[in-house]
Amino acid sequence: MNFLYRYLNPFIPAMILGLLIKTAGTLIELALPYILSYILDEIVPNDGRLEMIILWGCVMIACALIALVCNVKANRMASKVARDTAEEIRHDLFYRTMTLSGRQIDQFTIPSLESRITTDTYNVHNFIGRIQRLGVRAPLLLLGGMIVTLIMDAYLSLIMFAVLPMIFITVYYVSIQGVKLYTKVQSSVDSMIRVVREDSRGIRVIKALSKIKSEHKRYDAVNKKLIHDEKKASITLGFVNPVMNLLMNLGITFVVLLGAYRVIGGQTQPGKIIAFTQYFTMISTATLSITRIFMMYTKSSASARRIAEVIDAPKDLTLKSISEFPPQPDSAYIVFDHVSFSYNNSKDNLTDIHFSLPKGGTLGIIGATGSGKTTIINLLMRFYDVETGSIRIEGKDIRTIPTQDLHSKFGVVMQNDFLYADTIAENIRFGRELSQAQIERAAKIAQAEEFIETFPEKYEHILSQKASNLSGGQKQRLLIARAVAANPDILILDDSSSALDYKTDANLRNAIAQNMKTSTVIIVAQRISSVMNADLILVLDEGKIMDMGTHEELIARCNIYQEINESQMGGCFVE
Repeated sequence: MNFLYRYLNPFIPAMILGLLIKTAGTLIELALPYILSYILDEIVPNDGRLEMIILWGCVMIACALIALVCNVKANRMASKVARDTAEEIRHDLFYRTMTLSGRQIDQFTIPSLESRITTDTYNVHNFIGRIQRLGVRAPLLLLGGMIVTLIMDAYLSLIMFAVLPMIFITVYYVSIQGVKLYTKVQSSVDSMIRVVREDSRGIRVIKALSKIKSEHKRYDAVNKKLIHDEKKASITLGFVNPVMNLLMNLGITFVVLLGAYRVIGGQTQPGKIIAFTQYFTMISTATLSITRIFMMYTKSSASARRIAEVIDAPKDLTLKSISEFPPQPDSAYIVFDHVSFSYNNSKDNLTDIHFSLPKGGTLGIIGATGSGKTTIINLLMRFYDVETGSIRIEGKDIRTIPTQDLHSKFGVVMQNDFLYADTIAENIRFGRELSQAQIERAAKIAQAEEFIETFPEKYEHILSQKASNLSGGQKQRLLIARAVAANPDILILDDSSSALDYKTDANLRNAIAQNMKTSTVIIVAQRISSVMNADLILVLDEGKIMDMGTHEELIARCNIYQEINESQMGGCFVE
């Protein structure tokens, strides 16, 4: 739990104060059975005056009220510490998730990261709150009850001392098994989230292809696996309470029987037996609370370890020194210098990629699915580091450019990009300080102005979740507007016009050419019509550049390009 201590450290003064208040309330609570015993054994038989009974009764009421106030105040303070600590953990976990490299995200997986931010942080939050509430009260009731009962009647206390070791052995064994079991449960939760996430995204396709039953079977499989793991963990942890209840009830039974025998023999008093059973109940409750603490510990320990794996993950895309990768006297703006890369460190996804692009130039990348088009974009934006070779912008290796400086150069539309459930203006602004004029200019370039103006609220029109109230082409135009709004140095359009008709696509390319002359444009596309006017076109196949050149040059000599051209347009283009 060193990880949690790191976050709890700033709240230690507040925790100490809360624990002191909790201690005071618990000690006062411990005095109540003793006062009752005193009334029954001393006041009633020896004095019997009503006013004395009322006086000591008021003392009991006052103690109960003070204990109540102390416990409520301490619980509120505990809740605040748990809330603020969990907030810090979520903040750091979310930030670290956002800054993970592409390779690290691939290793953790998106569903697992989602469950760590939600389920795991909840488990930790719950444990921090409960440990402050029960972590003092339960041990004090346990130890204090044992001490008081020893003072009252050491003979009867032997029954408790015989029961408690069996309880602690049970708790210890189950808590060790629980950590392993709940780690396995969280792994099953990750799998279920992955299936739900995939099916929720593809629900329309699933319905269209009548695959609801097959997807339900797939979900049912991971759901049953989760149920099996949860059942195993619950049965193991659920074994504790029944065993403890049995042992404690047996203990109370023997206390009453032995106490009655001792009262008859004149060795103790009835008031002490009543107080003794109350203390035994307190001790029983405290032991159950300690058991719950151990049960919560098993969950939170597994969750804290999973959270720490992300927060403490090493930064594998560190800033390199200029001495290690000195600047080169490139005449081009962007240079890929014999770059090779592999996602799994076994087979190259890109092999010996070598090209250069001047400032303000346009690069088109075309090829079959899986040919490496998006991988080139991922490497240029340094979501991954190259295996061999280098990528340079203005002669600087991108590994020597600070991440913020590097990414500020780009305006990008990625595959499967997203829109907020917010206004059109905010989706284009994307948290940047952009004026309304810049937003409207971007919408006009992206050919989005036409449909935006049809809404009564225009740019204040609210998009639904996942922008489901827009068509595919409208979504793509808004995403392009977001990319061009800040007039980036490098504009990347990764398959961003697949839902546009040919006329809108042509108008879009013309608008970008006319309004973004200083931007270097990279277009990844399946359509030749989207890249035919580029200054340089790369034809990729299985991670290799099969040919490069202008549209005319490739039409003349590249068989793959010719085949794509023939299959799409029959060799003709209509602008």
